[in-house]
Amino acid sequence: MDYDDYACLIKTLRQGANSAQGDDTAKLKTLVSDWVNSELRPNPPVESDDKHYRGFVNDACGRLLCPTELDWSNPVVKAGIRDHSEGYTVTDLSFPAFVYEKYVANPDNMEEGIFKGKILAYKAVFTSPSSAKDVEGDAIKVKKHVAQIIQMDKVTPRSIAYITCQQVRFALSSITSWRSVDGDFDYVQFWKTVVDFFEHAPGRESQCRVK
Repeated sequence: MDYDDYACLIKTLRQGANSAQGDDTAKLKTLVSDWVNSELRPNPPVESDDKHYRGFVNDACGRLLCPTELDWSNPVVKAGIRDHSEGYTVTDLSFPAFVYEKYVANPDNMEEGIFKGKILAYKAVFTSPSSAKDVEGDAIKVKKHVAQIIQMDKVTPRSIAYITCQQVRFALSSITSWRSVDGDFDYVQFWKTVVDFFEHAPGRESQCRVK
């Protein structure tokens, strides 16, 4: 393969990936808001078509985005995060509450319940069966879901990182168009952190727990 063919192939792959990510983002923009409203019942509810009032300005989204080492219910913490005060900066070095079961981490065992949060929306992207059907004469074709199309037969670290970082975290935030850095939070570095958690877990015991 010569350079021009290689460059064309890379361009095509990137266009396909960007298109798929855009489709998933549009889907989860509404699904995540509906889920937050159902699970946390904020008042006022999170709007499905307007992201300007998500992120840390919204109590429900802020609770889910809050680093697990901080207590969102504490007014001082809430004000510090919103004001970007020293000691309350939200970066990619901390896991947000939404990745944990019941959105709370155990300070004595930070691995307990991690990546078991309901809002990860994994099925919505990869495994939800489609209700769309195509009829051709007497035959009925049911559309395959994404996992079948890409022949993904198990959950992978990078698919978890994709949902956690590029979809759910973005859906909860107030930024309206994708960018790799949101304030002090670097999405690329966070993606690498999630992948490393699974692929480069320190020690044999940790490696067994993440499998």
